[in-house]
Amino acid sequence: MDEEPKSIWKKSWKLPGSFLGWLLLMICIAMFITLFVALVMDSGRVKQDWDIIAIVAGFCAVCVLLALFIRWLCCWRNLKRSLFVLACVVTLVAIFYAEEDWRGWHAWNRFKQAWAAKGEHFDLASVVPPPAPDEQNFAMTPIAFSSYGHILTRDGKAIPVQQRDDHFVVRMRMLIAHDNNIPTNCAGDRVKGTFTRLDNWQSYYRNLAARTNEFPVPAQPQSPAADVLLALSRYDSGIAELRAASQLPDSRFPIDYDNESPWAILLPHLAPLKTCAQVLQLRSVAELQNGQPDKALDDVKLALQLTDKIRTEPILVSHLVRLAMVQLILQPVWEGLAEHKWSEAQLVALDAELAKLDFFAAYWLGMHGELGGQTGEMDLLRRHPEKLRDLAGLTDLDGGKIGPALSGGFIVHLIPTGWLYQNEYRCARMMMNYYLPLADVSRGTFSPDLARRGDAALAAETKSVSPFNLYERLMLPTLGNVAKKFAYGQESVDLARVAIALERCRLAHGEFPESLDVLAPQFIDKLPHDVINGQPLHYRRTSDGQFVLYSVGWNETDDSGEVGRIKYGTPDISEGDWVWRYPAK
Repeated sequence: MDEEPKSIWKKSWKLPGSFLGWLLLMICIAMFITLFVALVMDSGRVKQDWDIIAIVAGFCAVCVLLALFIRWLCCWRNLKRSLFVLACVVTLVAIFYAEEDWRGWHAWNRFKQAWAAKGEHFDLASVVPPPAPDEQNFAMTPIAFSSYGHILTRDGKAIPVQQRDDHFVVRMRMLIAHDNNIPTNCAGDRVKGTFTRLDNWQSYYRNLAARTNEFPVPAQPQSPAADVLLALSRYDSGIAELRAASQLPDSRFPIDYDNESPWAILLPHLAPLKTCAQVLQLRSVAELQNGQPDKALDDVKLALQLTDKIRTEPILVSHLVRLAMVQLILQPVWEGLAEHKWSEAQLVALDAELAKLDFFAAYWLGMHGELGGQTGEMDLLRRHPEKLRDLAGLTDLDGGKIGPALSGGFIVHLIPTGWLYQNEYRCARMMMNYYLPLADVSRGTFSPDLARRGDAALAAETKSVSPFNLYERLMLPTLGNVAKKFAYGQESVDLARVAIALERCRLAHGEFPESLDVLAPQFIDKLPHDVINGQPLHYRRTSDGQFVLYSVGWNETDDSGEVGRIKYGTPDISEGDWVWRYPAK
């Protein structure tokens, strides 16, 4: 009855004495070998590398433990027990994966079906613009092709880096300064009430001429406006070609919307479009100062038309570039109004161009494109889990790590598919509950309160890193700020249109009116309301014959027309009012 279990080995070691003895011996041998190697390899200086010692000693210890485990497993009774335990573990692991995969898949599909019943779509293809005939497509013209032809073919295929033409000329990349290092003492800012310093631009171009002939300058200084226009004349032929191309009715750049990774879609045309807007802004200001408001109007209209050429792109960054371009071109509009340089006919034309801008529609399109891009990325990760390693080392806006580094190709394949579905579900839920509805297209308002609640809910949900919120931490933290930029862009356009109507009223009656009510419908079809609360815009005439026109801004508080504190050189649009006013005479 007390027989020892049969074993393949005739003798057994006495534990723990034998085990500890062998383990200690192996560790001592490992340390001796390590120190000996250090002496030989480091010219007699003992290298204090305890990491190497620990690794070698640990390896030896594992070898000893493995040998003892194999000896123990050779007992038939122990082998049967091990197999039973192994079967239990495999079953539990299988149940865990099945449950996690089903739970994630079920949560995502139930959510998607509920919203699909309301007409929502979660794929990028649902918002991709239709193809445009080449002969009617602005993006296929030679000047527009130059903005992307060094990186993409006309059908949107990426050109391998080694096959790109180093001498390709991007004619739409029009820089107003050397290497685009714009001098800080030259730019105007309508929000701060400052005009463009053409005299400083004149000095900049003349000083630059001593080092490079990049911008032409006259032998003797002329007026600042004349010198700036001469410097920018290097772009006259390109701008003329752009003006002709912009008359085409369609525009669809060759964007590879079928790319398996939506975040890898190339958009090389955006930067050249913005640099064109910078040149057109400076040109139009100089033309106004040079007594050429008709030419200034043409340049302002061209810049606004260029923003329209990417209006149908369902890419959020495309619309952020549009917003930046509009803010640039509102500067010459403001300067011309402040100095009464626009005629009645020119004001009517400006209003007609600005009225075409709709950043509510742009927000809807950009956010749906963002949602479709997130869905596409999650589909890619489910097919290629190894791409999860690209998240390693990424940080959130506060500098915290988004998730653990996933450096091993084997480890990422162990992640349940359901966890990816959970990430997809949480991102979409946050966007559908907060960020998408904060722009109410029917009322024409943006809701800062809903944006703040969305940011708070996101912060609470991502406070601790989990396998279910990695993508939330990566993709969503900036969306509240993005919504603020769209609201500010739309309000800026609306304020400009009301300011144009006020200038038309002044031209007709010799002074600005006491109230905005007299403007419609004679000077503007319909008065825009405040995009923040849906109420009338605030307006008052000042004692110097000027006026203050403003929205309550993102803080939803009437600050009597005071802008936010200066932050990084410009007023903070999170604070104060959004104001249109002119400096005192």
